This record gives sequence, structure tokens and C-alpha cells, in this order.
Amino acid sequence: MAPRADLAFFEALAQPGVRGLRAYDPGLDLVALRRTAGLPGLVELGSNENSLGPGPAARAAFVAAAGSLHRYPDPNGGDLKRALAAHHRVATESLLLGNGSHELLMMLAQVFAGPGQGVVMSRHGFAVYALAAQAAGAELQWAESLPGDHAMPRGHDLDALAAAVTPHTRLVYLANPNNPTGTWFETARLAEFLQRLRDDVLVVVDEAYLEYVTDPALVSALTLLPAHRNLVVTRTFSKAHGLAGLRVGYLVADPGLVAVMERVRESFNVNGPGLAACEAALGDAAHLASVRSGNAREREALADALRARELIVAPSQTNFLLVDFGCDAAPIESRLVAGGVVPRPMAGYGLATCLRLTVGTREENRRLLQVLDEALA
Repeated sequence: MAPRADLAFFEALAQPGVRGLRAYDPGLDLVALRRTAGLPGLVELGSNENSLGPGPAARAAFVAAAGSLHRYPDPNGGDLKRALAAHHRVATESLLLGNGSHELLMMLAQVFAGPGQGVVMSRHGFAVYALAAQAAGAELQWAESLPGDHAMPRGHDLDALAAAVTPHTRLVYLANPNNPTGTWFETARLAEFLQRLRDDVLVVVDEAYLEYVTDPALVSALTLLPAHRNLVVTRTFSKAHGLAGLRVGYLVADPGLVAVMERVRESFNVNGPGLAACEAALGDAAHLASVRSGNAREREALADALRARELIVAPSQTNFLLVDFGCDAAPIESRLVAGGVVPRPMAGYGLATCLRLTVGTREENRRLLQVLDEALA
């Protein structure tokens, strides 16, 4: 007999910010789909993972660290922090490690926002920003994205974001490049944006996809940190480094901000094999260069192929493409899944005519296009 789910009773006991919250939607149940998929298996293009996986150095470090699974990991992640500090030329005191950047994005709202305070985000920004604000009980303040006739349709409108800031605003979340649109803005624009805000408004720049960027006008916001104590930059090893299964991210900010956040960080929040594999991945420049060049090549080829099918493809500096079918995309999604290709539906982002497609390997992209042609037919 299944246990009774007395949702209303426990929801009434929850904090106000949690009562109206919806859990993060990871998309389709991939575990179940894998179990039912026959040969040649699924083409998983819904989670923006690196289809090439991690490099040999990270794999070897993971295997070596697995011999110590009975030991707690370093609670401070010292070796990885020192490697990151040298890599980014920052102090170790400016670094905070997280169970993916997701944990850090949530923690920022937990620490710096709350009832009576505001959090600003773009209309088509990453869903976790809204979850973070709502869980903290803060007021979510939306800024409209750029219009469809703009060079970066549905991308961040920095003027609208600045206008949405009020005297009560404590946090502004930005992703550059942005998920789920793939769009971006130049680093010089970000510098101008920061100049317009009070220094007690924390600007969080999510750079989960920064390693995939090929536009020379977009460099990491880390270059702006010395001039802006209210700037926070988050990064992850889940995407270009191919370590999504280990869940390791990090934050770079003023040491004072990091010290305050350390007070609520869960102990041992990053696992031992993850610490070891990420340190090794950070030093494997050859693998990262191969991932970057391969993604750029396949991204362009896939975008061209989709546009040749008269589909609207947003410009992208990531490892995914936002594709607009001009009609309800749900039936197309269903046909793709039935054909063994898993996209990411976008209705939850208010983009019901769109699907987000990870740039896969050449063979994965070939299968995508084959199944897509059948679905469109």
C-alpha cells in the first residue's frame, strides 16, 4: 500500500517562500528512457552535456581517488582551490566550491536575499535563479528579454535589467552566454552595466558555458572583479570539462563575500573523486582545446543544417542551439523521443514553440537530423 501524501498538511508547515515553489524540472526521465531504448540507444541532447566526456587525466584521477571512498574528502578542497587560484590568478580566499554551480546559485539568495528584498533576472534566464529567489522568500523582479527582431533575440536586455533594479534589490542574476537561449553580450557591455548599479547590489554572472565561447569580444567577467566588489562569477566543471556526473562548481568573488557564504556551506559538499578529477581536468589544456574546437565546428554545421530546413536558430556561443519551429513544439519533441533522440522542451521557459538541442558528436547530430526530418514530415 502506497503511503499517503499529505501535501497540504506539510505545505502549511513550510516557510512562505517554499509553499509556492515548484521543484527544478530536469526534463524527461532519462534513466527510464535508457532502460527501454534499444539499439543504437538514445541520443541524449537535452542536458547540454559534453558528448566527448572528460579527458584521460580526469578519468585517471577519478579512478585513483576511488581507492579512498571510505575517507571524507578535504572539507576545504584545498588542492583544487590552489589549482583554480593559479589558473585564474586570484587568491584562494576568493574561491568557494559547490556541489555544482547550482548549489552556489541557491546559496547566494539564501545568504543575501529574503523577504522584502528583490532579485532581478531576465525573462528567459536559467530557471534556478527564480527558484533561488522564491526559496529565499525574496521578490522576483523580471526584466523583459530582447525582442525577436534583435540581433540576439530573447537574449539579456541589459538596459531592461538595470531599469528593473529598485532600492530593495539585492541580487541580479545573469548568464553569459545565456541558458537556454545560447545568446551573449560583450564583456564591455557588462562593464558598463556594472557602472550603473549601486555597489550593494550583487551581480552574479553565471559562466557555465564560457569555455565554449569563440567570440573574442566575450571574455570572462573575472577580468572585472578587481574594480567591482559586488561582482560574483560562477563556473562549473559539468559542461566543457565533461564532469557533469561529479557535480563540482565554484564561485569567485570578493574574499569578504566568500567568508560570509562559508558560514552556510554544507560540510564536505564536494566529494573526493570530484575534487581530484576536477584538479586534473583543469590542467588538461589539450583536451579542453579539442572539446572547444570540436564543439565550434559541429555547432556551426548543425545550425546551418537546421536553418536549411527553414527553422529559426538563435545565435549561440554555447554547446547547444535554441530552435524555434514556429508552432507548438510538443508533438515534434514526442516524435524525436520516439525515434531515440532526446531534446529539451522549452514550454517551462515560456518558449512553447522551441526546443533546445545540445550539440553532439557528428554521428549524434546526423541521427538527430535524420529523426527530425521524419518528425517534420
